Amino acid sequence: MSSEESEESSAEPSGAYGPAVDRVARIQADWRRERPDLDVGPQGVIGRLHRLADRLGAELRLVYDRYGLGEGEFDVLCALRRAGEPFERAPGELAAHTMVTTGAMTKRIDRLERAGLVTRRRSGDDQRGRIVALTPAGRDLVDRAFTDHMRNERRLLDLVTPEEAAALERLLTAWLTRLED
Repeated sequence: MSSEESEESSAEPSGAYGPAVDRVARIQADWRRERPDLDVGPQGVIGRLHRLADRLGAELRLVYDRYGLGEGEFDVLCALRRAGEPFERAPGELAAHTMVTTGAMTKRIDRLERAGLVTRRRSGDDQRGRIVALTPAGRDLVDRAFTDHMRNERRLLDLVTPEEAAALERLLTAWLTRLED
């Protein structure tokens, strides 16, 4: 599914497809008509996951924005907070815990340091190495932001039943494990 197709207006389709058919089903029907030689079945899952990821991302960014953070900065603060007392990690360790490159990590740390949310110091073990630590202001901010983030994720997940959420978690875990192997 193209980005154009994923950015269509949020109105439900009507007419020949009926009001209960979602946009992905409409796109599939169009492709089946235009390219009956292709199996467009995967769009039913991949297209909906793509649309869902876009919508979830937008909903999650609302909380980050409220705290003046980008998604990347939020990730770094959370990785430091999850480290436990004294809430510090080496930049390479932070990159591994947030799944970004060390170059991208440096930019995030720079922004957080300018905002007074983290500090950098030389490593006691290796004078060439650095350690990034949460400041008290950073810890306070991430604790408040993460509380709101979890509340927001609960709101989003409550759109499905507990049984559906459990089944979805199992399926996504199995699929992601196979894809990452």
